[in-house]
Amino acid sequence: MSNPMHKFLCLLPLFALVFTPLRAASDPVLDAVRQADDARVVATIAADRAKLGAIFSDDLNYAHSSGMVNDKAAYIDTIVSGHTKYFSIDYEQRKFVPGAPGIVLMMGRCHIKSANDGQPIDQRLNFLAVWRLEGGTWRFLAWQSCHLSAAPH
Repeated sequence: MSNPMHKFLCLLPLFALVFTPLRAASDPVLDAVRQADDARVVATIAADRAKLGAIFSDDLNYAHSSGMVNDKAAYIDTIVSGHTKYFSIDYEQRKFVPGAPGIVLMMGRCHIKSANDGQPIDQRLNFLAVWRLEGGTWRFLAWQSCHLSAAPH
């Protein structure tokens, strides 16, 4: 006669397959915003004025972790002039959540290496960003971040 625990352990993988919820299909809206954000990161590091102009909403409100706030023109000028130079923007966590029709919230943590006027900055941030659908294109509308005191566990 077989051991009941042995039977249970043999059937455990089958239970896992049957009772594990199926992974949700990819959401095309969230995928589009993720791709737009990936393009934003590339354009920011490249300091590409044309691409940043196309990605940022005309209503951009970019609140830096320092408390300084830029509109679209000022933020693009800061990047393109080299006043602020981004070397890397690496997400430690990034989550996209529909906020309302035509609005997607992006939240998470990131590690940014940059320089302001040649002075290196290495920071980890919590952030909340807002993407808005404008004329059929997802545009970066807002960013708000704050410093993390240490690397998250």
